[in-house]
Amino acid sequence: MKTTTAELMGRGLAFPFAVGPDGRLKWSEGPLNVRESIRIILLTEPGERIMRRDFGAGLRRLLFEPNTPATRRLIKERIERALVRWEPRIRLESVTVLETDDPRRVAALVRYALVANGRAEQVSLDIDLDG
Repeated sequence: MKTTTAELMGRGLAFPFAVGPDGRLKWSEGPLNVRESIRIILLTEPGERIMRRDFGAGLRRLLFEPNTPATRRLIKERIERALVRWEPRIRLESVTVLETDDPRRVAALVRYALVANGRAEQVSLDIDLDG
């Protein structure tokens, strides 16, 4: 019997939430579902989820921090800690946090491999500091 990507990597509501042409909520599965899950983890603050009070990376807590090497290192550590804890479908390869042209923003690049098939993937996220 053939195993589907949904069985290997899961299926869930699409993020951001959207309604399809049939009027039902859209779903995602496989590598797309993993990528969306990573974004959800990184964009969620601990305390936002009632049943999982410690879920999330806590990146918004760094709003108004200065864009310094120390702040970028803290962002990197929070991303690594959150993904290792909350996303078992990936093997984290690297997290890079870089300055951008805007001194109030940094760019995070997360490289990972899917545990189910070893395929290399990446997600990028801009993070506002305004410090």
